[in-house]
Amino acid sequence: MANCPKCNYKLKLTDWRPNCPSCGVNLVYYGMEERLLADADKAETEHAYFQKKLDRVKASYAGSKLTIARIVLTVLPLGMLFLPLAQIVLKAPYIDKTTNLSILTIGMKVANLDFDALLKLAESQIVGTPFLMMAISMVCILLTAVLSLLGLILLFLSCSPRGFSRNLFFPIAGIALTSTSALLFQKYSAEFARLFPGAFTGSIKFGIFAVLAAFLLVIIINIVIKKVGVPIKYKETFINGVPAWEYIAAKERGEDIRALIDKYNKKPEETAEELPEAEQDAAGEPAEEDAGEPAQEAPPQEESKGE
Repeated sequence: MANCPKCNYKLKLTDWRPNCPSCGVNLVYYGMEERLLADADKAETEHAYFQKKLDRVKASYAGSKLTIARIVLTVLPLGMLFLPLAQIVLKAPYIDKTTNLSILTIGMKVANLDFDALLKLAESQIVGTPFLMMAISMVCILLTAVLSLLGLILLFLSCSPRGFSRNLFFPIAGIALTSTSALLFQKYSAEFARLFPGAFTGSIKFGIFAVLAAFLLVIIINIVIKKVGVPIKYKETFINGVPAWEYIAAKERGEDIRALIDKYNKKPEETAEELPEAEQDAAGEPAEEDAGEPAQEAPPQEESKGE
C-alpha cells in the first residue's frame, strides 16, 4: 500500500477515508499547489524552447534580405534542370530524330523504362557498357533533382547548429552528381558514335552548365550569410511570470524558484511596504542640501533582450 505524503504513515486497506488516520491531512489535495506549479512549469518551459526554435525558423527564411535571396537561389538549380541538358541526334535511312534531354524527359523515360530489357542490354558485350553509363547518368540527374528539393525544404533549419554544413552539403552533392552525369553521358555518346559512325551524335547542352552555375551561387550565398550573420529576434517568453531563460538558468543553479517567482509577481504596493520608512521619506521628499539643484536624470538602461 501507499504511504501518506506528509507523515509517511503506511496506509492500510481499511484506510478508505480521504484523510490520513495519523496526521489527518487530505490525501487527495495534499501538495496540489506544487503539482500544478510543476505542470505549469513543464508546459511553459516546453513553450519557451519551441518559441526559440520557431524564431530560428523565421530568421532562416526571412531574417534578412540575404536569407530571402537564398530561397530564390536554392530554387534556381531545380528550375535549371528543366532546360535542355543534353541532345541526342539519330540519322539513318528513314530516321532523322533529335531529342533534347531535360529532367522532364528523363523522368518520363525512367518511368516507362523496361528494366528487364535494360538488364539484358547491360549483359551485351557490344552495347552493354554504354547503356549502363546512360542509365547511371539519368539516375544521377534524378538524384540531383531530389537533393535540390531537399535543400529547399530544409532551409528552415539554417539557423540550427548544423545548418551551415547542411546548406553546403546539398549544392556540393548536386555539383558532384551533375558532373558525374555529364561525364558518363559523354562516354556513352563517344561509345555509340564509335559503334554507329555518322548515325549517332550526342552532346552536352547549356542546361548542364546552368545547373552547375546555380549550385555554385547557392554555395556562395550561404558562405556570405555565414560571414555576415543572421539577426535572430527572440520573442520574450515567461515561466510563472519570470523571464523564461532566467527561470531556467536559476533552476539549473538550484536557486529558490519560489522566491524568484514571488520577486517577479510582487505587486508595486507590496514592494513599497517592504521599503524602510526612512527610504520612503527620502523617496518622497528631496534632501535639503540638494533642494536648490535640479535632480539629475539617471542614464537610461538598455532593455535586456530575452534569448
